[in-house]
Amino acid sequence: MKNGKAATVRTTFRYSVGVQDEIEATPERVWALITSASELVRWNSTVRSIEGEVTPGTKIALVAEIAPERVFKLAVAAPEPGRVMTWSDGFAPMFRGVRTYRIEEIAPGRVRFSMEEVFSGVMLPMIAGSLPDFGPSFERWVEDLKREAEES
Repeated sequence: MKNGKAATVRTTFRYSVGVQDEIEATPERVWALITSASELVRWNSTVRSIEGEVTPGTKIALVAEIAPERVFKLAVAAPEPGRVMTWSDGFAPMFRGVRTYRIEEIAPGRVRFSMEEVFSGVMLPMIAGSLPDFGPSFERWVEDLKREAEES
């Protein structure tokens, strides 16, 4: 992946889109921005609303600009708090979406942030054509995060 440019990979039973960029901010600053629902809605132009707390073990209800007619009910997990968080929905093996956020400190005050969403399941071939192109939305998501983290 090039910094700030989304990469998409499609196979019969897996569709993934990911983006990464380097951000001049501490890991703690970036983590705080992506785990505060009220802050995330303020700075992130791809998110219309979030209900709930973005903390491990909870569920959030998210409305995204890319699909404003749908409410995504997402389970939040943080296998490595401060470094890795996932939002997921769906039911394996039928259809599942898992978005993974990663924060890697590459130098003091500088991180590599990445976000990848993987859709999978036996129903994917039937609905793949109805899924939007997530690339532009992912690029904007990371662009918004970078701007907010570096301006603060």
